[in-house]
Amino acid sequence: MSIYLDNAATSYPKPDCVLEAMRRYFEDIGANSGRSAHKLAQEASRLVFETREGIAKLVGAKDSSRIIFTLNATDGLNTAILGSLKEGDGVITTSMEHNSVMRPLRFLEEESGIKVDVIKCSKEGVLEPDDIKKKITQNTRLIIATAASNVVGTIMPIRDIGRIARKHNIPFLVDAAQTVGSFPINVEEIDMIAFSGHKGLLGPQGTGCLYIKEGIKLTPLKFGGTGSRSEFEIQPDFLPDKYESGTPNLIGIAGLGASVKFILEKGVENIRRKEEKLTEYLLQKLKEIKKVIIYGTQDSRKQTSVVSINIKNMESSDVGDILDRDYDIGVRCGLHCAPIAHKTIGTFPSGTVRISSGYFNTEADIDYLSRAIRKIAQ
Repeated sequence: MSIYLDNAATSYPKPDCVLEAMRRYFEDIGANSGRSAHKLAQEASRLVFETREGIAKLVGAKDSSRIIFTLNATDGLNTAILGSLKEGDGVITTSMEHNSVMRPLRFLEEESGIKVDVIKCSKEGVLEPDDIKKKITQNTRLIIATAASNVVGTIMPIRDIGRIARKHNIPFLVDAAQTVGSFPINVEEIDMIAFSGHKGLLGPQGTGCLYIKEGIKLTPLKFGGTGSRSEFEIQPDFLPDKYESGTPNLIGIAGLGASVKFILEKGVENIRRKEEKLTEYLLQKLKEIKKVIIYGTQDSRKQTSVVSINIKNMESSDVGDILDRDYDIGVRCGLHCAPIAHKTIGTFPSGTVRISSGYFNTEADIDYLSRAIRKIAQ
């Protein structure tokens, strides 16, 4: 792939240090963490601890034990949603959510009778916080919002929502799959936040985290060996062990630890400025092309590096096929696992062409893409 512009799905390429860290684990360590006392096991445990500490530093968590390793953001969101809601509870969410939020909610709605209130966002994907306040009832037990849309990149007013949630003493869960690593964040302002390791964090797939604030109680989704309290047949009640049963993805955690160090060294603010500048350049180029429809805010300050478009009188899938086949450009087309978001912006069921640049993309990549889109549109 000569030009990769599908970073909202997974970042590519990865920093060299990520591959080196994974290779070192595979060749020089290889052992399980927290299960044995020999040297290699201790080295594996140290690797996990240092990665957890690095992530805590990156997201502003005071206690790294409250950072739970997961398989991905979906795994963390399911743990938070299924572990906190029960029959009769109410939950408020937005119309820009990914299916990793909507599907567990719809499952609980059907199986347990929870009440799901979906706040309608604007056609640009913008949420008005006061609309959430109006839907709060005595049965509301959880508020969920994406930090930024995976379809149009619109940044949500997380701080404002958080203040509303705290005022009403309601736990607030954030899906930060599209922002952690490229946006400054302080998890102490949020009750729970789930994010992937393989997108903005530039780490390997099969990695993610769930932050759980002190005082939040969740029922674990899985039970089993943790390497701790092995004399008991009941699950440990302390973090992170309570939610980390089974052998973790250690080779993935090794890579994630390296990518977090890379991001800390580069600086999240610097990464954000670079991506914002590239997004602005992309938006300018796209606005110059006739027949191109751009969705979302069309303002790089109000969105991530995700930009969704369509070309008039063409299916998004056809545009994506031509970009791939004739120009060797990788984008993602369709509904992006977020049908409710596409209904909100008016692109359901055909979807959009999603262009998502990343840390390693350049203005030259955008120039080549814009020339290709111009030719397709003509």
